[in-house]
Amino acid sequence: MEQTAHTPPLAQPGEASATNTGPLVIVTILFFMWGLLTSLNDILIPHLKGIYTLSYMQAMLVQFCFFGAYFIVSLPAGMLIRRIGYQRGAVTGLLIAACGCALFYPAAQSGYALFLFAFFVLASGITILQVAANPYVTVLGPARSASSRLTLTQAFNSLGTTVGPQVGGLLILSAAGAAAGGAASVQGPYLSLAAALALLAVLFGLARLPKIRHEHDAAVSGGGSLWAHPHLVLGAVAIFLYVGGEVSIGSFLVSFLGEPDIAGLSHAQAAHYVSFYWGGALLGRFIGFAVMRSVSPGKALAVNAAGAIVLVLVAVFGHGPLAMAAIVAVGLCNSIMFPTIFSMGLHGLGRLTGQGSGVLCMAIVGGALVPFAQGALADHVGLQPSFIVPAACYLFILYFGTRFAQLHKSAPGTH
Repeated sequence: MEQTAHTPPLAQPGEASATNTGPLVIVTILFFMWGLLTSLNDILIPHLKGIYTLSYMQAMLVQFCFFGAYFIVSLPAGMLIRRIGYQRGAVTGLLIAACGCALFYPAAQSGYALFLFAFFVLASGITILQVAANPYVTVLGPARSASSRLTLTQAFNSLGTTVGPQVGGLLILSAAGAAAGGAASVQGPYLSLAAALALLAVLFGLARLPKIRHEHDAAVSGGGSLWAHPHLVLGAVAIFLYVGGEVSIGSFLVSFLGEPDIAGLSHAQAAHYVSFYWGGALLGRFIGFAVMRSVSPGKALAVNAAGAIVLVLVAVFGHGPLAMAAIVAVGLCNSIMFPTIFSMGLHGLGRLTGQGSGVLCMAIVGGALVPFAQGALADHVGLQPSFIVPAACYLFILYFGTRFAQLHKSAPGTH
């Protein structure tokens, strides 16, 4: 079924880079903020699991509610952005995310259910930002460098995910803070985040951003149906599995490093390694920004997926420092995956770009379902063997990258 258009028509890319620098800087701030907010979930999950005595599957309801918002809100978000535009849409998303952060204050005094609702509201705001910002970046410059450009902005998203666990570990998981405050230890940090998001909404609303329109793209084929573009359909599956695998690893990382035969770390100690996990993606995206100017995105994606599979399997069957290092190093392989899959999926859609963006954003629901599946498996067979789930996710991404690389050879102009 053809989806409702998710964004207002976009301008044909290729404007002068000097004109686009300012808007790219502004949009990049949004990437940083939602990265920080998303990675804080990895710190809160083990914290809430201990406070409310939850099973692994119950603890994964955090990610279920958070990433489930992408599936539920993406279509309405796209309709909203089409009506009010990118800039006002981003401001709306920031204000909704601020409300979600503010809800953590009463949730700490109420219970787990209100926490889950707060996660959903927060993610709803971030979803609006995602629907607006990702396609916006792809058209602020030449089409041939869209993957490289989105990889660069995603690097700052990774900077946020790297900083987030450090902040959460210091303010939420520290032994003194956790013991003294329990659930209340989240109130101060999240109220501060709510204030920061509200301020950013004001500044973003006052910024001067260009009006971007999409001209009819003669390169679009297959009629008016999104499903006539196999790279978009496969890209949606790849986004689903990539986000699911990445989020699963991050969600279970603190608990995994606490296992006696892995590292036996406390939650506060393990939080530093969560930063290393996301920091690997940060480093890899800067490298990818340069490498992918000359290397096919499909080939780069396939190589990274193969590396991720090997590392996860080492973590599943290994022990001690080797298993610990392997699972943390998966972050480096994750680096280029999301921006590369996203730009590959949108390639050549022209006037359907907005709808395609919405489909890909909806596929982020993988972050809700895959960790939930791994949690169920961990409750039955143990935490370490359950990491076979993200390994299976990366296997499809390897296939997608390989197939796209082959299409690249047969379709001149494809990037």
